[in-house]
Amino acid sequence: MGELWPVPDVLAYLAGRWRTERSVRDLASGAEGSFEGTTAFDALAGGGLLSRETGGFTWQGVTRPAERTLRYEPGAAPGTADVRFADGRPFHGLDLASGRHVADHPCAADLYRGEFTVRDEDHWRTVWRVGGPAKDLLLTTDYARETPDPRAAGQASADL
Repeated sequence: MGELWPVPDVLAYLAGRWRTERSVRDLASGAEGSFEGTTAFDALAGGGLLSRETGGFTWQGVTRPAERTLRYEPGAAPGTADVRFADGRPFHGLDLASGRHVADHPCAADLYRGEFTVRDEDHWRTVWRVGGPAKDLLLTTDYARETPDPRAAGQASADL
């Protein structure tokens, strides 16, 4: 793992659009899948961000549309976030002040353990290890900030 990139304000860092690539491995069966798409972090009324992930999930050679929505609300400490499911149920806290955070989320008989690492101002990664009686998964997601097309930016300033 390279050097970590400290993030003093999680919500400010995440705001915007990210190219999203995820590998999914079932460690018990050896099956593998992938997700490719985008994640948009848009402002929520009252503070925080609404995260909308959309794209295609490929499993056993079949690609299907996939999406997920999470809420990133301001955490108790400055610069942190409380991540919640779309319906408001708690998921995990997030503090990237050191550039790294580990979060646990018990879900019925399963345990989700996530490690978040920030590589630089435009790249971060999550690795979720999911274990339980019927699950043995490893999900690795890389995020790369989408930057505006310089030609479009040039066109916009030419129109002013």
